[in-house]
Order: sequence, then structure tokens, then C-alpha cells
Amino acid sequence: MTSPTIDLTMLADPALRADPYPLLRQMREASPLPLIDGLLVVTGRHRDCSAVLRHPHASSERYRSALTAPNLEISTLSFLSLDPPDHTRLRRLVSSAFTPRVVTALRPRITEIVDSLFRRVAEQGRMDVIDDLAYPLPVQIISELLGVPAEDHERLRAWSAQLARGLDPQFTDPDPERVAVAEGARTEFNRYFSTLIAQRRTHPREDLLSLLVHAESEGDKLNEEELLATCVLLLVAGHETTTNLIANAVLALLRHPDQLDALRARPDLVDGCTEETLRYDPPVQMTTRAARGTLPVGEVEVPDGGIAVLLIAAANRDPDVFDEPDRFDITRKPGGHLAFAAGIHFCLGAGLARLESAVALDAFAQRIVAPRLLEPVEYKANINLRGPARLDVTFDAIRSL
Repeated sequence: MTSPTIDLTMLADPALRADPYPLLRQMREASPLPLIDGLLVVTGRHRDCSAVLRHPHASSERYRSALTAPNLEISTLSFLSLDPPDHTRLRRLVSSAFTPRVVTALRPRITEIVDSLFRRVAEQGRMDVIDDLAYPLPVQIISELLGVPAEDHERLRAWSAQLARGLDPQFTDPDPERVAVAEGARTEFNRYFSTLIAQRRTHPREDLLSLLVHAESEGDKLNEEELLATCVLLLVAGHETTTNLIANAVLALLRHPDQLDALRARPDLVDGCTEETLRYDPPVQMTTRAARGTLPVGEVEVPDGGIAVLLIAAANRDPDVFDEPDRFDITRKPGGHLAFAAGIHFCLGAGLARLESAVALDAFAQRIVAPRLLEPVEYKANINLRGPARLDVTFDAIRSL
């Protein structure tokens, strides 16, 4: 059943950035929503989203669509926007850097970085959770994995923000300026990584970039374009979403002090806190799939070449799956959310994001004394990769390790 009072463009309203969930609830209840003569179908129901993410006719190669698909993902040959066998080949080359064993071994380094970040602000009595914790932690980890020098982090930050903004859906006519800025950022990224790639060809190191370059040199069909797109994907996706995850979790804890108290009393709940944040306020709000053949979305079908828009943030609060879905509860039984997608495109970096979040949230809960949120919270303009732009917190002290 559709509703004439609801359309996708409503999600672009800046006034809803701080709390899109009432509108997402309406969209979920009206799902599936066929638009553009049925070529575009929107759903926020959990069972629909879960089924589409796993369906063999759901393609990530959106450029093959009959529509100009909403630009919701990092495209241009990154494996997020490819189907097998290309997706399988590229993902396999990267996956060795994100195995459970490799990720677990990063815990001491993650803990060390969090401690150094806390020491920087300990005497100030206040911090911006974004600039002082949620951003520098994941960007330093993914940069070290890739082999990006620390002195380049700030330069890459601006390009990453511009590219992330360009990943928002184009609900109406594309904004030429936003498209141009995003393409400019991609060009700068490509120029930057081209230089690093050339260096690694002659002087390989113990990093992921050298591994990828070496794989290419052995004839594993990783061409220059694919190599550049993979580097940009890993750097941007490797920190933008985790920054939002950590920030959204801290914000939820501060707005639900009973949950912060529970985490302090039971540090073993930290993984549950991460999972509940992924469900309650996911860092990625939506995704798309192109139909390659007829693609069922609940009671309707997307014809071949059409697009399914999956409102992940709405699905994660579906009352058919989650009891009291609008309640933030870190003791909730984990599982079921779609924040990391599902199927063959399940997030490769999920384990690393979870670990970074757990270490950061445990440290925040146990070491920050009497944290106080300074309202209002300023949000980024992003619709899809949604999170605070600033998150100012005052505190009495930071306990030492």
C-alpha cells in the first residue's frame, strides 16, 4: 500500500537530519513504495530489505540500471559496486587484511591510540567527540593498514568528507556543484594514491597497499583503475562509517544515562552497546540494488533494470523484528540488524569497526568522569552516511589507564 503524502524527497529535508526516524517509520509502514512508474521501489521493512540483499537478481552494478540510480555508494569499479566474479576477485585480494586474527591483533594499537587521544584533552575539561576521538581513531588505523603517512591524514580528511557528501542520493535533479566537488575529491584521491602506488612498486612495505600492488604485478587482473578505486574505498569506508558509529553510540549513551550507568557497571556490555547503536542509529542509512531480472520487493516487483532503495535505518527499527524498536537498550539480545548489509556484500570491515567502537566506548564509559552533552548537536549535511559534525562534551576528569 502506498501513501500519497510520502515521497523519497522528504528525506532530503535538512530539518530532519537530527531525527529522521519518525519519517522513516512512516515510510516503513507504507512500504513497499513504487515510484517512477514502478522502476524505483522503496522499502523500509526488514523482511523486504533482508530478502533483497540476498536475492540473486539484486545487482550492485547500478550503472547498468535503466534509471540514473541514487548515488548511494562508492562507485567506479570498487567492489561495492560490482557483482561476481569481479566482486569476488577484488574482495578476496583485500580480505586477508580483515580476518578475525588480524583484527584481534590490532586491539593493543587501538587501545594505545585511544589513550593518546584522551591524554590530549584530559586537562581541557571538554572535548569534541568527533575531532578528538571518533574521527582520528579509525582514520589512523586504516591509514596504518594501507600505509598512508600520518602527516597526510588531514589532507585526506577534506577529500573524504567531500566524497561522502557526494554519495547522497540525488532525489531530484543532480546538484552540479555537489557532483563536481565529489568528482574533484576523487581526482585528488586518485592522484595521491597513484604516487603511493608508484612508490610501493619500487619499494614495497609491510602494508595492504603493497599487498595489492604485488597482487597486480603477479597478473591477478587488478588493473590501475581497480587498484585506485579499492584504495579510495578502503580509506573512505574504513573511517567515515566508524566515525559515525562511535559518535552515534556516545550520543545515545549521553542521552540515555541509565544505559551509560549500565555500561559502567558491566563493561562486558560494550559489544552489546555497539550492536545496539548499529541497530538504533546506523551510520549508513540506506543502500540500493539494481534489478537484473525481475526482483521481488514484498508484494511488488522491480522490473529488469529498475532500482530497489532499501531504507536500512527504517528496517532496523521494524517492530515485526525488534521489541520496542525505538528504545535504546544495550542489554538487548544482539543480532538481526542490517547495518552491515547482508549476503555477499556484507561489510568486509565489520569486525574492525566493531573492535574500534568497543575499545573507544569502553574507554569513554570507564574513564570519562561525569560527561555532560552540550546541546544542540550539530549534524553533517549527509543523508546516507549520517552522523554528527560536532559532539561537544564537558567532563570533570579523565581517569588514567
